[in-house]
Amino acid sequence: MHVHFIIHEDFELPGAYEQWAISHHHKISYSRVYLGESLPNNINNIDLLIVMGGPQSPSTTKQECSHFDSKAEQALILSTIKAGKVVIGVCLGSQLIGEALGASYAHSPEKEIGKFPITLTEMGRNHPLFSDFGDSLDVGHWHNDMPGLTKDAQIIAYSEGCPRQIIAYDDLVYGFQCHMELTPEVVELLIAHSQNDLSQAAKYRFVDTPDMLRIHDYTQMNQKLFTFLDKLSQHYLLGLKKE
Repeated sequence: MHVHFIIHEDFELPGAYEQWAISHHHKISYSRVYLGESLPNNINNIDLLIVMGGPQSPSTTKQECSHFDSKAEQALILSTIKAGKVVIGVCLGSQLIGEALGASYAHSPEKEIGKFPITLTEMGRNHPLFSDFGDSLDVGHWHNDMPGLTKDAQIIAYSEGCPRQIIAYDDLVYGFQCHMELTPEVVELLIAHSQNDLSQAAKYRFVDTPDMLRIHDYTQMNQKLFTFLDKLSQHYLLGLKKE
């Protein structure tokens, strides 16, 4: 498979998503837009598009952030979906998927930074790609917003602080508001760029201190993510064989 990452900032790296792609010897390419790298012009050879997070929102303008083109990314996401490819959005990426499909993002009821449980809905518990997640799972969080819902979207999981943690837009398109890709290395980068939020941790119910963020074990959620990605890629490849 050919996996293409859109990365918005040097501190919001793919982490476990990239580890999975490397471990399976997939072809990997990048649009590191913070370095001025362009979005792909041709999606024909891309099998899986993964759009990462960032401090921007889908409404952020080019004037506000010169290296982030929300409309261009939404157009790319929509064309990739229409081409029958796999699309995963993480945090900002999940919100961009919703926007591309006509569903506006919204502010989350709570700011969440740290590791807190998500609970699977009945739809999530019965979804074959999430069968290994159990009824609940402790995962990473680093957000203020959440993705919009299309009429066909299915909420797979929610948390106490956010009602839209994992969204299935169709059988090949998923939005993860949560951050199951976090690794200790990625967490350190995020800590360094989140000093203001973290200094006010005591004001929020779901914001960990830097010390707590460093103590957490992220390996279990990474393994659950790997299993999901294995199942999703198998589903996609099986569909290609049937064509």
